[in-house]
Amino acid sequence: MMNVNFYEITKADKRFVNKNLKGNFKVNFFSEPLTKENLKTAADADIVSVFIYSALDKTNLSRLKKLKCIATRSTGFNHIDLKFASERKITVSNVPFYGENTVAEHTFGLILALSRNIHKAYVRTVRNNFSPDGLEGWDIKGKTLGVIGAGSIGSHVIKIAKGFGMNVLAHDMHQNHFLAEVMGFTYTSLDSLLRNSDIITLHCPYNKATHHLINMENIKSVKRGALFINTARASIIDPEALHHALETGIFGGAGLDVFEGEDLVKEENQMLTRNVSIVHLKAVLEKNILMNRENVIITPHIAFDSVEAVERILTTTVDNIIAYSKKTPTNIVS
Repeated sequence: MMNVNFYEITKADKRFVNKNLKGNFKVNFFSEPLTKENLKTAADADIVSVFIYSALDKTNLSRLKKLKCIATRSTGFNHIDLKFASERKITVSNVPFYGENTVAEHTFGLILALSRNIHKAYVRTVRNNFSPDGLEGWDIKGKTLGVIGAGSIGSHVIKIAKGFGMNVLAHDMHQNHFLAEVMGFTYTSLDSLLRNSDIITLHCPYNKATHHLINMENIKSVKRGALFINTARASIIDPEALHHALETGIFGGAGLDVFEGEDLVKEENQMLTRNVSIVHLKAVLEKNILMNRENVIITPHIAFDSVEAVERILTTTVDNIIAYSKKTPTNIVS
């Protein structure tokens, strides 16, 4: 009998897992992330399944003596210390594909909301103000979209962009020139993309190489007034550069499904009941500065969150756990 703990789980997720996880498993569910504060709940776990807000760093992993497998319900795994997991012979599996079209669709939801002032119009009409003054938008047809990261999600974004009649530039460390020819986009340097794009959208993974990929130095290269879209990871752009670009008009607007410090502020109301560090306060302050700008749309990390995508995530996670129990692990990243 294997002990399996699921963290960051909803009631609907729980029903799905109970229905589909068959075999010799004792399953426990927790709505909160796995952190150092509740680490003792995983003391007897053979397998833990987490999402991106759980902290499986070296310190926490070293205390989970019985842990043999981590099944993260995400594509990214920067919340897990893979090096230490490998040293401990802890298998780590992920969900490599689940939301390519889902995230791409959300990306264009943000683009269209900004380019046509849909968010401003909504706020105005719910206040019984139907004046069109100041709501004039602009066409995305004929504009240039810069896609940073032309992998599985980025290629879906490009496909949608071509359907809108856009020109597309892409920057990626791994170039597929056959794909570029078939889909009709052009690979270019990061600097060239920043200089020539009317809309810049991030779809690369977050790692050491992409940490603050857009920063205070190269933000100067951005075509003035460009829209900035981030449905990837917050730390791909330096928050100082983001604020500077919005404050000075380098960015004409921003659609953010992620932002620096989101894990600290997603339960902002809880801060009133505990000691709050300067880091927490700074994250809240930065978020509120962004929220008070009319040309910024923030969504709470929901680009991946469709009925179909969540089902794909859970199906793959259950399959990963069953495969590990049969000593034939799948989707291994460690």
